[in-house]
Amino acid sequence: MRCCCSTIFLLSNILLLASFSPPLTNATPAKAVPRLPLPPSQPVRIHGSKAGSSASRESWPASCWTYLRETVAQRVFRLPSKSRHFDLQDQLRGQRHSAPLPPNLLARYGGDVVLRFNITTAEEERALAEASSILFLDVWEYTNQWVDIRLSKDTVPSLLGLLPASLQRAHTLLMHDLAMRVFESYPRSQLDAGSSSPSARKVSQAFSPSIRTSDGASTENLFFQEYQPLSVIIPWMRLLASLFPSHVRNIEIGHSYEGRTIPGLRIGVHPTNPHAPKHARKTIVISGGSHAREWISVSTVNYIAYSLITSYGKSPSITRLLEEFDWVFVPTLNVDGYVYTWESDRLWRKNRQPTSLAFCRGLDLDHGWGYQWDGESSKGNPCSESFPGDVAFEAVESKAFADWAAKETTQNNVQIIAYLDMHSYSQQVLYPYSYSCTSTPPSLENLEELAMGFAKAIRMSTGEEYGVSSACEGSVPFAKKSGKYVHPRIETGGGSAIDWFYHELGVRYAFQMKLRDTGSYGFLLPKENIVPTGEEAFQAAIYLGTWLLGNHGIERKEAPGGEEAPAEARARGASKTAAPSPSPVPEESRASEEAQGNPHTSYLGELRRRRR
Repeated sequence: MRCCCSTIFLLSNILLLASFSPPLTNATPAKAVPRLPLPPSQPVRIHGSKAGSSASRESWPASCWTYLRETVAQRVFRLPSKSRHFDLQDQLRGQRHSAPLPPNLLARYGGDVVLRFNITTAEEERALAEASSILFLDVWEYTNQWVDIRLSKDTVPSLLGLLPASLQRAHTLLMHDLAMRVFESYPRSQLDAGSSSPSARKVSQAFSPSIRTSDGASTENLFFQEYQPLSVIIPWMRLLASLFPSHVRNIEIGHSYEGRTIPGLRIGVHPTNPHAPKHARKTIVISGGSHAREWISVSTVNYIAYSLITSYGKSPSITRLLEEFDWVFVPTLNVDGYVYTWESDRLWRKNRQPTSLAFCRGLDLDHGWGYQWDGESSKGNPCSESFPGDVAFEAVESKAFADWAAKETTQNNVQIIAYLDMHSYSQQVLYPYSYSCTSTPPSLENLEELAMGFAKAIRMSTGEEYGVSSACEGSVPFAKKSGKYVHPRIETGGGSAIDWFYHELGVRYAFQMKLRDTGSYGFLLPKENIVPTGEEAFQAAIYLGTWLLGNHGIERKEAPGGEEAPAEARARGASKTAAPSPSPVPEESRASEEAQGNPHTSYLGELRRRRR
């Protein structure tokens, strides 16, 4: 019955929207745009728009779509126009915008809120997932404790009408003024509609080769003081390659649907001895920006790259990491979507590729990879934020990234040994598999231990807590009669990038890191978090490199006299005795450690027992 109603609802929406939508004379053609050089990205125009502009035309169908969706949903599912359990109107009564906002921001986000649902049973999670799919809601994030959903406040009664009674009051209001949060997330230099680009003075300062590092040094670098558009990031990357030619060079991953270059940086110092054996160059790949609205992932990848580049020759431990490994950084995989978040819609997630529905553009880059691609769960629903396309690798950017990685390993004498995929938010470290919890990765113990090491390195650097779990886990795991744990999902886990790198490309260590925060700001993380978040990820990257060199410990050691030994001295001492590769721990020894109360091994043992 629900499947039938969902079909009727979708068809009704399409028919109603067709009768109200303006002519599609300005629609983007389905064919790819020629790969020509693009002009610099213009700053978002948030102080109003001219009559008849594209921003005005796009905001009208969005509001029309919301109205039609609510009307049809109420009639098909016989929902009340106002739920007796819903008190959001009371919470919002008296709330006003703290400052005047541009009309186009109010038109797009003015009536939206973000709710957090506390999920305690698998049935609740399944009901919430189905209701979100029926109403085409934007699920921001979920963990093993909560689910965050962005929606219009007028949609909340319809959502609660589809949920069980236990969820009627199991929600809290996270953001009541989404338009103001969006307004505040843009750099001040982008808020001037009369300025087409940052001033020359600001660009010069943004390229300044100094930042506020972990030792507290004072700086005035604007690049990491604000989020940066693509038109600033690409020249910045080129400048780094020109300033540090000994160990930095620009690379091209491929091209986007709209023809933009997907930029990258390769960092590393290659042996100069021509008689040395030419082994495959071990490479670590770190990417971000798969989801366009996750700006903190873009700045974090840039921060890690910059920290490694400027530490070469100054830090012995980092110098060795650049001599032993190549590091490839891809800060903005979804370049089209990222530009769109600066020019039109700050909360856009997918790429800008057309779908079968003209008014629902975009494919989810993180669910369209070829390994265990699961298109059936959202097939026929291009409006879903997790829509992976009709076939695997339909998203142009994911296909370009996969082709680049495969070519590197098969033709360019490269061995990719680790992959980190930066996302936001929720502060988690996730490891394969994402598509299912019934399949166990061959190197599960190393994945778990390394992920715990990431979390520990972050906790020791900034004090922030990052959770560790398999990427397959939903909000509420529950046991069936067979004794196996089943994890219902808010969204499909198939077609993940980390699964493809791990299984198809043979990358032994593949992780997804979900950065700050835990929901107070979500994707609209204030700029004050750019450097602290970058520092957390940088420490995790250093731990990864040290692990691959054979040093597994990041415990603090004391120097004679009771003072803590300097970090560089500890790294140098570890590097002299480092083993070439990690050796497996015998089962008897592991059991003995757990029996003696070692907290790290006890935690891993609990993970293993739970999966058995």
